[in-house]
Amino acid sequence: MLNPLQIEEAYRKFACDLPHFAHDGIVSIDLQFLHDQGLLHSLQVEGEETEDLTQYFHVIESAEKVTLFNEQFIVWIIPKTEEEQPVTYVLIALNHPENATLEIVFATHGVYNTPRHVLKVLQHFLRDMLETEETLTSFEKNA
Repeated sequence: MLNPLQIEEAYRKFACDLPHFAHDGIVSIDLQFLHDQGLLHSLQVEGEETEDLTQYFHVIESAEKVTLFNEQFIVWIIPKTEEEQPVTYVLIALNHPENATLEIVFATHGVYNTPRHVLKVLQHFLRDMLETEETLTSFEKNA
């Protein structure tokens, strides 16, 4: 697992050349995305408890961003203002012993730029990544 200094170095590397490292581009979170991923209904249900992701992560806050990390993942949450509109970028990387690999970048803006939306989409991507890693591991064991 990378230490906080190495995590910051990885962030700087990714941020300097995001188009190179974000192979699938930046996923824009909108109504269609939420619908396609089955997240729309769960966001509309009042009183639904969302898991507190921070209980599973170490948290580092700075003026520029919030960094969440554990043995598997590194997540950078970066609030910005673009054209006088707030936008939140989220970068998700796998935390390998020697380096980090950027896997997903998404952005929320407009009505979807709320903590609830950001965390719900983050949970969705983390679960998807965990399922993918489990599938790859099972294939490797059977090969």
